[in-house]
Amino acid sequence: MTSFSTDDSALPSDWDGTIKSIVAELRVLREASLAARERVGRPAKLPSRKTLTSVVEGLCAAMFPNRLGARELARESADYFVGHTLDVTLRDLVEQVHRELHFICEGEVENDEQRRQAAAIVCQFASKLPDVRALLESDIQAAYEGDPAARSQDEVLACYPGIMAIAHHRLAHVLYGLGAKLVARIIAEIAHSVTGIDIHPGAQISGSFFIDHGTGVVIGETAIIGTRVRLYQAVTLGAKRFPTDETGALVKGNARHPIVEDDVVIYAGATILGRVTIGKGSVIGGNVWLTRSVSAGSNISQAKVRSEDFDGGSGI
Repeated sequence: MTSFSTDDSALPSDWDGTIKSIVAELRVLREASLAARERVGRPAKLPSRKTLTSVVEGLCAAMFPNRLGARELARESADYFVGHTLDVTLRDLVEQVHRELHFICEGEVENDEQRRQAAAIVCQFASKLPDVRALLESDIQAAYEGDPAARSQDEVLACYPGIMAIAHHRLAHVLYGLGAKLVARIIAEIAHSVTGIDIHPGAQISGSFFIDHGTGVVIGETAIIGTRVRLYQAVTLGAKRFPTDETGALVKGNARHPIVEDDVVIYAGATILGRVTIGKGSVIGGNVWLTRSVSAGSNISQAKVRSEDFDGGSGI
């Protein structure tokens, strides 16, 4: 935290007392919150957003060392760079997953089993990195082929927010499936805050996925997206309604988001809600509001706007 030097003579005479009073009030609120959540004693620390930001950067550098790695990286030293980067980055990830496991154990004393479980999750995750790299290559190729403004695949990797968001998602999705759901959500929100693209780590997205421009795109937890799908900015794949149980609490985990089949294009501003299916090869026009399934090869657009002159009060 940055420290600023202030002339004490400019402060009110009761400055220290004011600080102590605020500290006491915050303590009361903090302890009440912990008690309400049945987290007494020393609360477990949450995974660090700052550390996970570095973890994702390290993983991307390890997967794409020639483009995202060290500046002076020679071809013969690439394997050393990748190995060293993975060693450092995955150790940091083990600690963050361990924090999550400790946190969800309601503040129980840390034990070796939690650390072993965290290490096992990260080892399984690491084994999937070649698959993630292959999927990202297909996404980069889809973006390059789908955008006439793209001059090279390197430009796509370095500049496109859609690629940044999907890279975070593909890493987060693996962690989510392995049980590190909080760490996965934090990684997803790191990309969301930078790109404006909100992809829940539970969403299932096949290869050659392209988000053009991207700002405002929302993809819900249970969405399923096929191969060679293209989305434009402000597209929402959301839930139509949120069912509740007998106590009025929201029902969690039910399938409530769209299924988008292969080779679908969804243009800017379209909103698709509920567990509906967009058939293979369909085109959904801009600003369409859709809450029903459409068959393969459909072309859905807005109704035509009717224009009339109102000279002399016509139509009023």
